[in-house]
Amino acid sequence: MKIQWRLRMAAAQREVWTGTELRRLLAEKAGLELSSASVSALFTKEPSQVKMTTLAALCTALECTPNDLIEVDTTPVERPITPPQPVAGLPQAASGRGRSMPPL
Repeated sequence: MKIQWRLRMAAAQREVWTGTELRRLLAEKAGLELSSASVSALFTKEPSQVKMTTLAALCTALECTPNDLIEVDTTPVERPITPPQPVAGLPQAASGRGRSMPPL
């Protein structure tokens, strides 16, 4: 599975070109105050996680849907099929404790 963060593209399609503009929109339209560094990180890097409230605020500010911001490729990964290996017969212990008695 591959996930692609598309905030920069979604913002550009709505003529939002800078983090400063996005930060202003987030405050005005969604009521979310983020630091300049946080907005810059969202704008320039692919985040490993995004809070649902932040995602909702981005969608409100940019008037888009989560599908505009996150692209998920759910194509199954192909793995080579290998036949199962037979398990070699292991010797069974004589007693229930896992050890046999020493010879007499």
